[in-house]
Amino acid sequence: MAEVPAPVLAAGGLVGGYAVARYTKNRPLGGAVLALAGAAAARQWRQQAGTKTTAALSAAYVAGFAGSHPLAKKMGAWPAVLGVAGAVALTSWAATDRRN
Repeated sequence: MAEVPAPVLAAGGLVGGYAVARYTKNRPLGGAVLALAGAAAARQWRQQAGTKTTAALSAAYVAGFAGSHPLAKKMGAWPAVLGVAGAVALTSWAATDRRN
């Protein structure tokens, strides 16, 4: 069975973490989804691109999560989450092995 690509994991973690937190009203559960998907993406980033790139992409992942909060006040929650998820996925794709 093929692995889920890191850009998909990263975007899915941001979107899924938000969705779980919002619809279950359980923020720690949403945080767990965010953390698990981020860890899985980081494992692939390290395999494909090394430690420095993994650190940079992990920082982008966390920045996307944090940045979606003030952005949501300007444009709405879902557009903010989807926007940062797309940006993180694109950054992940550009920085790693795009053959996967």
